[in-house]
Amino acid sequence: MRFFKDINLSAFTAGFVAVLVGFTSSVAIVFQAAQALHATPEQITSWMWALGLGMGLCTLLPSLWLRQPVMVAWSTPGAAVVATAAVAGGFGMAEAVGAFIASAVLITLCGVTGWFERIMDRIPVAIASALLAGVLARFGLNGFAAAQTALPLVLLMLVVYLLARRWLPRFAVVLTLLVAIVYVAANAQLISANIVFSFAKPVWVTPQFSLAAMVSMALPLFVVTMASQNLPGVAAIRAAGYSMPISKLISITGLATLVLAPFGGYALCLSSITAAICMGPEAHEDKAKRYTAAASCGLIYVLIGIFGAAITGLLTAFPRELIAAIAGLALLGTIGGALETALRDIRHREAATITFLVTLSGVVIAGVGSAFWGVVAGTLALLVQQYRRPSV
Repeated sequence: MRFFKDINLSAFTAGFVAVLVGFTSSVAIVFQAAQALHATPEQITSWMWALGLGMGLCTLLPSLWLRQPVMVAWSTPGAAVVATAAVAGGFGMAEAVGAFIASAVLITLCGVTGWFERIMDRIPVAIASALLAGVLARFGLNGFAAAQTALPLVLLMLVVYLLARRWLPRFAVVLTLLVAIVYVAANAQLISANIVFSFAKPVWVTPQFSLAAMVSMALPLFVVTMASQNLPGVAAIRAAGYSMPISKLISITGLATLVLAPFGGYALCLSSITAAICMGPEAHEDKAKRYTAAASCGLIYVLIGIFGAAITGLLTAFPRELIAAIAGLALLGTIGGALETALRDIRHREAATITFLVTLSGVVIAGVGSAFWGVVAGTLALLVQQYRRPSV
């Protein structure tokens, strides 16, 4: 099989780091959303089953099919929306599942009609690159901010990374991660976890549709997933230089959510953070073979779905400073490349800078995150500066 010929250690490590960063950085928010809906322990395990299989198969199969790194994740801001709406509206699991299904239908329609891709086609490359840089820069900042609470660990990781980038650039992230794990293990800094190896079991929840849940949960979940997740996800794909059938991928995430919603699959979407890890040169020196990093990520997500409780315990045993630092270092090249593209054209430089800063700010307006408002601000700035401007 071609996959086994194309994969190498750095690609597999990129896939593992993507899972490590994507899962551990937001799994607590997903748990919080489930608990806000009064989920039982069995239902929470079912959520991990549904989300793990959904992310895994939607990442693995399209990556192998297209031979390009397709990265799908759960909607982290979507989980926050679900948790907030559940508390404010007093919704139970059945009403939430109805809202998940309604949101999934809207996302699928966006993919089938192709309108979301047409909008993305109209966004200038500089704005899209600035958007990606703004999304990723927060993780870069968090990586170095981790030095406040774990200075020796972060300094060690930085030194190992820089040395490896000079003499073994293909394995820089691999070596940095290995050294970090050895360091925290030797210093007894691994967080103890109750690991039980057993198969996760799906739990069906019959949906209940209510107008209140549609307005308070379904619509905000749809808007946030499209604006705060799929928008930067497409920007990551294009900034990396890949040409993918965006509408089909959006449709796949919508349909997968639709099928898995009764089991806890509340919202699947295109990824930007983990996508940048698997689409960068650190994943594989050959751009045509970076799909193996995404496929590896997908395989690990499937394992998370099958062995939900055990894998969750293993991944959450790493200190948060290690996660933050390895994410920041793994994204350095992509952040730099995105900024270079965003600021290259002097005509778009100021608008791109505005996009970058608004996105980086993390501002939330009307429940919609900064990724959307960064694009809005940058596009308006570009429109004011360039619309019908006479050529010199």
